[in-house]
Amino acid sequence: MAIFLTEESKVIVQGMTGAEGQKHTTRMLASGTNVVGGVNPRKAGTSVTFPAGSGAPEETVDVPVFGSVAEAMEKTGADVSVVFVPPAFTKAAVVEAVDAGMPLVVIITEGVPVADTAEFFSYAQAQGVRLIGPNCPGLISPGKSNVGIIPADITGPGRVGLVSKSGTLTYQMMYELRDFGFSTAIGIGGDPIIGTTHIDALAAFEADPETEVIVMIGEIGGDAEERAAAYIREHVTKPVVGYVAGFTAPEGKTMGHAGAIVSGSSGTAQAKKEALEAAGVKVGKTPSETAALARELLTA
Repeated sequence: MAIFLTEESKVIVQGMTGAEGQKHTTRMLASGTNVVGGVNPRKAGTSVTFPAGSGAPEETVDVPVFGSVAEAMEKTGADVSVVFVPPAFTKAAVVEAVDAGMPLVVIITEGVPVADTAEFFSYAQAQGVRLIGPNCPGLISPGKSNVGIIPADITGPGRVGLVSKSGTLTYQMMYELRDFGFSTAIGIGGDPIIGTTHIDALAAFEADPETEVIVMIGEIGGDAEERAAAYIREHVTKPVVGYVAGFTAPEGKTMGHAGAIVSGSSGTAQAKKEALEAAGVKVGKTPSETAALARELLTA
């Protein structure tokens, strides 16, 4: 099993004909993702040729380009869209996908104005559409499907479920626990407003029969980790291991991700660590220590 993304998922790429879209579509196809189309109104009716991903360099696949998300869904049965468009056009792209009834929209774009995200997030919520991101690496169910920019060759399928605010730490944790493998690893992004939260992923991993241990990576700023701790205490029966990036961050300083703003004692790594530990979560001081805690649970 996996959460949100399986081998049955049919993926379209909004922005597939751009440089980033082409590069990452090539990578997604190479990792076995079923990419069924791209969207670009100006190039509708054309196709883009990619390596087939089968390992034979001479084999290629032609991926059709559609004029709209609605047309792509009608012609292909797509149920996932990944967005590789510039920040100024991201809101329009997401709204189009929501209007078409796309069940899952993964927004990789960095630098999306927070006001735009607030608008399209509330719109998507009202329509029952799940968003992941923006400013995220996407998600991977190893051996099944990979949507976004996560390297597919770090690990294989297994028993760990990972949800992370940080893209880089997503990759590191996948590497540290590569011998156990992952059901799904999901990077939710670190912006102040994001579509899918730690809590959403925790609920899905709790319901997934093949996820045995959950790893949750947070960072300073906001109260998402504290809210996740409260949810874990009430609703999660599986063991959870946590890491909070930013133990050495200076007070009042904005760090890296737009959401990582610390004010006084609220939002600090220590406050989050204490909230998680109070909920029964084992929290590591470093990513490697966190991986070691997960390893103990997986080998117990």
